[in-house]
Amino acid sequence: MSMYADYSPSLVGHLRSLRARGYQIKPIAAATSQRRTWEFRGAALELQSDRSRETIISGPADTGKTIGALYKLDSLARQYKNATGAIVRKVHVDMAGTVLDVFKKNVQAPDVRVFGGEHPEFYEYPTGTRVFVCGMDRPGKVLSGQFDFIYFNQAEEGELADWETLSTRTTGRAGVIVPGLLFGDCNPSQANHWILERAKSGALHFIESRHEDNPALFDANGQLTEGGIGRMAALDALTGVRFLRLRKGQWVNAEGAIFEFSPAVHMLDALPFPLDKARRIFRVADFGFSHPFVCGWFAEDDDGRLYLYRQIYMTGRTVKAHSADIKRYPERCETTVCDHDAEDRATLEENGIPTIGARKAVTVGIEKAQERLKIAKDGRPRLFIIRGSLVEIDDTLANNKKPVRTEDEFGNYRWKNRSLKDEPVKEDDHGMDMIRYACMYAESGPSVIDDPFANW
Repeated sequence: MSMYADYSPSLVGHLRSLRARGYQIKPIAAATSQRRTWEFRGAALELQSDRSRETIISGPADTGKTIGALYKLDSLARQYKNATGAIVRKVHVDMAGTVLDVFKKNVQAPDVRVFGGEHPEFYEYPTGTRVFVCGMDRPGKVLSGQFDFIYFNQAEEGELADWETLSTRTTGRAGVIVPGLLFGDCNPSQANHWILERAKSGALHFIESRHEDNPALFDANGQLTEGGIGRMAALDALTGVRFLRLRKGQWVNAEGAIFEFSPAVHMLDALPFPLDKARRIFRVADFGFSHPFVCGWFAEDDDGRLYLYRQIYMTGRTVKAHSADIKRYPERCETTVCDHDAEDRATLEENGIPTIGARKAVTVGIEKAQERLKIAKDGRPRLFIIRGSLVEIDDTLANNKKPVRTEDEFGNYRWKNRSLKDEPVKEDDHGMDMIRYACMYAESGPSVIDDPFANW
């Protein structure tokens, strides 16, 4: 038996080339998989043996969907030799602290080689199978090829066009698994989401999971585990549409929603023009510590459209610390529009960030934002958010199932009284405040009304 019997084909070729050049190659002990085994129930268990052409496992937060999907991917990579797979998410930058972290901590075994260091580009298995890491926002050359299997994490973030693109990459032409497999996981979203429509058409096998499927939350008798008590309490504390979706697993629209926001309409993968061609650039900040500090960079094009292309959304940091983060970015902003907290604004000023006070009229600000979100005569809105604009994910917010970026707030931003429509619910709305301030500033220019810094 060859000393290379346990090595991948690519590594074998490299070692043989070294031997041919005179290097002495000593065999090393073969790595053992030490693959962690999991107890799967319900939907996650069904997913392991499912071989449907297209499958999505859906359910509220913390039902074990992601681990189930990653374990399925890992099993395929071990079962088939020299196959090609992929882990995909809508936005590439969102993968590092989420799905790839879950894979590393819960599924990946020592015999899996990682290429790309802290930001993996692909994983190589002893079978020769490679699993690539891709984002639909920057597919590059990788997603132009054919795959035996693809796992789409958080599929509800994607669009139908994304899913259909991936389906054309898993037709079986990769040659190892015929036909290829496309599977994903998702949390419930709006009631008319394309995932539900595709499932109704019969093109997609739709599996529903529940919290009792997760052994970390419920024991075999259906009783809450010690760890499950706190995790379920966090979900029970959610409100509005987030409670209905992430706790109850319902595909619903927010009742009394203030803004009509659709990722397919209002989000872009990149700015449609070079930043130095923007007509104007300004920042908007809403202060917070226990609640999120939100700061957004807005670029305006020649037609007056606004693009939120960078955002900080973070708890637990001082304004001084945020000032240092803000100053890391070199583009010149005409000003920073801020909430009216004098002390926090003074801190920004002391750290070289000039500010002006925001126009805070809530109803008028909402109307300005609503106007921008409407589809104009040319078929486009006048306000966009760039995918991947978040600078850093706040793990505390993510672990508590709270919004981690401005676009996460739209679905739960609703009127306190749906009949009067005079006051929004003041909860998880810091990004919405920033959006209001931005729309008011873009329409009206600098404010000097009741601005204690106006004469600085």
